[in-house]
Amino acid sequence: MRELTYKDALNEALFQVMKADERVFCIGEDIGVYGGAFGVTAGLIEEFGEERVVDTPISEAGIAGACVGSAVTGMRPVGEIQFMDFVTISMEQLVLQAAKIRFMFGGKATVPMVLRMPGGSGTGAAAQHSESLENWFVHVPGLKVVMPSSPYDAKGLLLAAIEDDNPVIFIEHKLLYKTKGHVPEEMYTVPLSDTKVVREGRDITVVATSIMVNRALEAAEQLAAEGIEVEIIDPRTLNPLDEEPIIRSVIKTGRALIVHEAVKTGGYGGELVSRIMESEAFDYLDAPIRRLAGLDIPIPYNRTLEYHTVPQIESIVSEVKRIVRGEV
Repeated sequence: MRELTYKDALNEALFQVMKADERVFCIGEDIGVYGGAFGVTAGLIEEFGEERVVDTPISEAGIAGACVGSAVTGMRPVGEIQFMDFVTISMEQLVLQAAKIRFMFGGKATVPMVLRMPGGSGTGAAAQHSESLENWFVHVPGLKVVMPSSPYDAKGLLLAAIEDDNPVIFIEHKLLYKTKGHVPEEMYTVPLSDTKVVREGRDITVVATSIMVNRALEAAEQLAAEGIEVEIIDPRTLNPLDEEPIIRSVIKTGRALIVHEAVKTGGYGGELVSRIMESEAFDYLDAPIRRLAGLDIPIPYNRTLEYHTVPQIESIVSEVKRIVRGEV
């Protein structure tokens, strides 16, 4: 089976869609000759030129604003925010404009834009370059929020996001760029709002996002050796959420653990707990639902402290054991 890295899967998606649709262009800081901070846009400017691969000044508000304006007037922009943390400067354009235009114009105007952003910790980039802010955007009606965890999903979800007539926040974890997986050469899409059962199990449901899916899979292998079978669910699209596979899984296993990197307070895990508790799955629970998330602190620069700030494989293993053994 053909394998690509997560980064190359995204790059291939951009090459293919830009060849297929002249309305698609990329815009962001250092995305041209430099190829993007993490190499996702490498080679695009040589293929498509400066009019479709636009290097911008250091202005995240300008990048987001240009995406909104060009999308409303018929283009399909793919913007890049160099680090997710910097999207804070784009919030007016995203929250007050992009998210509301289609609704306020009764559907007569659409905003088919994608804003890509690398998020998460693990690179030793400290507090201003390591955040996971996805739940800010989940909270805003009108924005779709996508977090692919595999190269296959990265390509398919990006192509689906570019096709969508709504603004899509597309979050790529920095530690996933070098991971490899099966990626078909042809263009394909993964539907937005299509939750995936990544691993079948009988004892507990682990709902994980982004890189935590990979860590949960490794934890599941360790737990299987001890007779604990973990079912792993990846929402892939946080908003709108396809909740039915999650509900069915919890009904089957009777236990649930939510794992994400963002801080626990106000994090996406709280929303998932509420969805489960408000569903028919409540009657099947054999243990309290638990959340495993980042500590409520800025990400430290020190690599050892950074490691212990967010969930790791060993903490997932430990928490699953506690829930399955009835220690919570």
